[in-house]
Amino acid sequence: MVKLTTIYYGSDIIRYTIQTFGCKVNQYESASVAKAMDEHGYEKTDDIFTADIVIINSCSVTENSDKKAKQLINRIKSSDPMKIVVLTGCFPQAFPETASKLSADIVTGTEHKDSIADMIDVFTGNKVKQVAIPPRPVKKQYEKQKNADMGKTRAFIKIEDGCDRFCSYCIIPTARGSVRSRSLQDITEEVRFQVSCGHKEMVLVGINLSCYGQEIGLRLADAIEAVCSVDGVERVRLSSLEPELLTDEDIARMAAQKKLCPHFHLSLQSGSSATLKRMNRHYTPDEYYDIVLRLRKAFPDCAITTDIMVGFAGETDEEFKESCEFAQKVGFAAMHVFTYSIREGTAAARRTDHVAHDIAVKRYHTMSSLAKKLKEEYFRSCVGKTEKVLIQRRESEEYANGLTPQYVPVRIYGSDANRQDIITVQITGASGSDFCVGEEIKCL
Repeated sequence: MVKLTTIYYGSDIIRYTIQTFGCKVNQYESASVAKAMDEHGYEKTDDIFTADIVIINSCSVTENSDKKAKQLINRIKSSDPMKIVVLTGCFPQAFPETASKLSADIVTGTEHKDSIADMIDVFTGNKVKQVAIPPRPVKKQYEKQKNADMGKTRAFIKIEDGCDRFCSYCIIPTARGSVRSRSLQDITEEVRFQVSCGHKEMVLVGINLSCYGQEIGLRLADAIEAVCSVDGVERVRLSSLEPELLTDEDIARMAAQKKLCPHFHLSLQSGSSATLKRMNRHYTPDEYYDIVLRLRKAFPDCAITTDIMVGFAGETDEEFKESCEFAQKVGFAAMHVFTYSIREGTAAARRTDHVAHDIAVKRYHTMSSLAKKLKEEYFRSCVGKTEKVLIQRRESEEYANGLTPQYVPVRIYGSDANRQDIITVQITGASGSDFCVGEEIKCL
């Protein structure tokens, strides 16, 4: 048991806030940092203006992500130079020289985030700037972090860190290092903790989730089976997957787990073979589609969602057309569409055939329109079905909002269900691409 001792600045309690940018892994790690801060006696607040300490957990997927972190640091220090600012995460790890020159008081990378509280303890005493960014993690063991309740309806369980795929546009392997997988024992220990906090759905997250276990002789299916075996777990969901790493055996083992949600976010990036080759992706559109068909055979009612990038270096009108046609062919339930962003330090940044900004923007709007259309079609296909819905929140006495196993948002009228309840719902309608509407089916 950790003894909590509240820390004071003079007569005032020292309060902190965490500003998190980016992916689910960052959200998970921010919760771990918060747990360490609480154990050191600091008091959490969501108000950045009243906080004495602002911890910025950064993302570096795009240049704009870096820009947001820089702007936030400047804004904080301009309004209150005495406020302690901590910059951590992928941005300083990927670009340590740039990050260390910013006006943050403490700068650290993607490792040892639980030590941030210790670094703050030191800084509050000596007021000396600290920069601690170790080199890119290579073939180290998975770094265990503090189990923490994120305060969300669904519990995120980080099971993997790092990526060795080196897509030509991506800086994340530089920021996160090689693949490191968490032990099954450690995973199940945290899952039991999250169950004790009242969570029924576990979301497995990682930097490259599909690579789980490759360096310790395990497969992602092993982690899925372990989590599904824990008493109290009712649903298990996977975050983004690399499609080419799923084997027939993996899919068969996954299909045997009835707690696994039939929702698969298979990162596509492009539906053009030529574009995928320049991206250094490790599959063709035909191979991707074959994986979709195999998943749909094993999970007849599954939802396939994806990410699609437009305007990548060298993307021609014909290649973009191929990408649109492929998205239509797959019939995605949802698509996250974004434009290519040049990242210093990547292979693609050295190319000279970058797409003009106005063309990239036009393609973004075209693909986004297609994404909206496909999502509307998928929502309409859900009407008439009966699903188990996890209640996320009550908006009013009139209705509650929840998620189906396929990750479809549903608004349920006339139900008295509360957050964390799982209820049976008949889908009665769809509101465009925003949500479905349903009615609770109560057992007599």
